[in-house]
Amino acid sequence: RDFDFLARSLARDAYVVCPDMAGPGGSAWLPGPLAYHFGQFLADLRALLAQLRAREVEWVGTSMGGLLGMLLASEPHSPITRLVLNDVGAYVPGPGLAQIGRNLRAPKRFESLAALEAHVRHTHRDWGPITDAQWAHLARHAARRMPDGYALHYDPNIAELLPPLPFAPGLSMWAAWHRVRCPVLVVRGSESRILPPQVLRAMGAVKPGIRSVEIAGAGHAPSLMAPDQVSVVAAFLDEGATRIPRAA
Repeated sequence: RDFDFLARSLARDAYVVCPDMAGPGGSAWLPGPLAYHFGQFLADLRALLAQLRAREVEWVGTSMGGLLGMLLASEPHSPITRLVLNDVGAYVPGPGLAQIGRNLRAPKRFESLAALEAHVRHTHRDWGPITDAQWAHLARHAARRMPDGYALHYDPNIAELLPPLPFAPGLSMWAAWHRVRCPVLVVRGSESRILPPQVLRAMGAVKPGIRSVEIAGAGHAPSLMAPDQVSVVAAFLDEGATRIPRAA
């Protein structure tokens, strides 16, 4: 539900699917932390695409969703025809991964929805301009009602996805990036430590045709809630999209 505002805008003239990956939102929790990995997520997404029977798909992915989209777009005969990478690229530095891991950690219980919203505001403080109504929306859908308060609506084991990696400089996706053939738009938060400018420049050197836009006042990751951000994504998708008429 983090992307309701973007989805509602795109759904005016397209069929929009917003999957909850295993663990958060309405999806089931997996048996333990080792069950959460890219192989599982990619298998789930391939199954979803097969069920949709969609020959062409436009993919918008934030952070991990962008990495998964990149991996799918790099596969032979991929159905992805246009790819939006929101503040993630072909290489994620180790300190950036550590930052994401810290933001995933949270208390087991919040006494009130207001306390949970304060936590969400803190962990999402790099998302850029967000209205009070949008913060309330994020908190409401991030909350799970407990007998004695509230908890975040995701499996705490997900936080174990990003343990400290003292001997790893970062996460490399260059092999996949070299194989991506569809048009790509990269959205970068101007203060992002997940997608440094030098990584974006290197991505452009590999694929000179990619487009990029920088969102002022945002880090990781731009919320894609503000109208100007939504319009940038919509305009890119509209350029080559085959639209499905809405039902009357």
